[in-house]
Amino acid sequence: MTAMTLENARAYEAEFKASADAERPAFHLTPAIGWMNDPNGFSVYKGEYHLFYQYYPYATTWGPMHWGHAKTKDFVTWEYLPCALAPDTTADERGVFSGTALELEDGRQLLVYTGVYGRENMPEDLHGYQHQCAAIGDGINYEKMSVNPIIGADKLPEGISDIDFRDPKVFKSGDYYYVLAVARVEDGTGSAVLFSSTDLENWVFESRIISCEGRYGTMWECPDFFALDGTECLTFCAHETLPEGYEFHAGYGNFFFIGRYDIASQTFEKDHVQAVDYGCDFYAQQTLETEDGRRILVAWMQNWNDVHVKGNDTKIFGAMTLPRELRIKNNRLYQWPVREIENYRSNKVEYKDIAVNKEMSLEGIEGRVIDLNVSIRPDEDGSFRKFYLKLARTGGQYAEIIFNPETNVVKFDRTYGVSRYDYVTTRKFKVEDRDGALDLRILVDKNGVEIFANGGAQACTSKIYTPVDAGDITFESRGNCVIDVTKYDLCK
Repeated sequence: MTAMTLENARAYEAEFKASADAERPAFHLTPAIGWMNDPNGFSVYKGEYHLFYQYYPYATTWGPMHWGHAKTKDFVTWEYLPCALAPDTTADERGVFSGTALELEDGRQLLVYTGVYGRENMPEDLHGYQHQCAAIGDGINYEKMSVNPIIGADKLPEGISDIDFRDPKVFKSGDYYYVLAVARVEDGTGSAVLFSSTDLENWVFESRIISCEGRYGTMWECPDFFALDGTECLTFCAHETLPEGYEFHAGYGNFFFIGRYDIASQTFEKDHVQAVDYGCDFYAQQTLETEDGRRILVAWMQNWNDVHVKGNDTKIFGAMTLPRELRIKNNRLYQWPVREIENYRSNKVEYKDIAVNKEMSLEGIEGRVIDLNVSIRPDEDGSFRKFYLKLARTGGQYAEIIFNPETNVVKFDRTYGVSRYDYVTTRKFKVEDRDGALDLRILVDKNGVEIFANGGAQACTSKIYTPVDAGDITFESRGNCVIDVTKYDLCK
């Protein structure tokens, strides 16, 4: 491959991007054209927020990975920029995999990513070997470092494999640059490994800061490491997660560790563990810190288990979540849609103290690009047993939120979505016991829904597949309950 690989990708997206505009959701980032997965390089650069992403412009299926690129000033309205990286050197000939970004003191932007490469006698079933590479640029054009890989297999201690060694998180502390990556270790599971450098070219292995322990999935991916509200936090995703109550589901999981980083031993001690998101479609989260001090998270609004669920004529596949503000309260992660989304609200419709004991609709409470707030509480007669909210509905097609006040379990169900594909259709999560009360904020954007329960104590993100013009919403209760409802349309 040559440098023309990047120019060809840029030319292709420039020619075909407009052909996909009609498919795009209103306020979730999608690829310029073709395929998108993990967010990459979510960062502040020269006062704007940049988001790169795993990208294959030529099809709506995964292929040799590039880095797509967009930027925003408010996390809602995005400007597409030319494709930033392509697999065009020997260090990344089989793919430019995930990574992160950092603004340098000289005003340039550093991208650190996983390069995938081949090796003589490589097994046929192997995508490639992995090492960490870097590029530096001006927010549009990036030059790969001549010393790539900056962290090769020779920097790994015995017992760590470079078959699965990827997803570098780059940050600076004092005079040192650090890269936190994930790697497969002796028992076949994941660990987080730390490297340091003073010049971005010469790197030293520091430690395994934490390992899987045979509990949190197998191979780890997409680590992030940051301080928040007086705690230190480590997040990552994992393959082959085992279910654990209502907290973790089987398959591709996401994890949030709250704990302490010990500088002397260079290890992370976890105190609290939870899922980041409880929905069907959430993976590969990354965060940044805004100039006003907020910690913002974004993730791929998809899951590897259902990437086959798509239309035959679609020109784009994949989307990002709406970015979220993070807080730690009582040793728990809270998430809330970025406050900037409220600037796009219009057409407020509000109801107070509505009694529900059968299926009903409310005039004006409908739509497919909306910000919907619903507060549920039991009636005084004590008969409340279950609550149902159907959205994106047309006839027998809908997605549904079900709340059981006796068990404090919320269920999201898209079984009647409707798709002819076999895929995960339900997820459950447990909320705090509030004597049968529940507050929900529900953002719907054409084919995606993000649910925030009780002020953001739980989040649940999923794609939905009813026709995009299906906007009916109904409420139903088994027993008597009372609801308050506020709906806004979301418009750019």
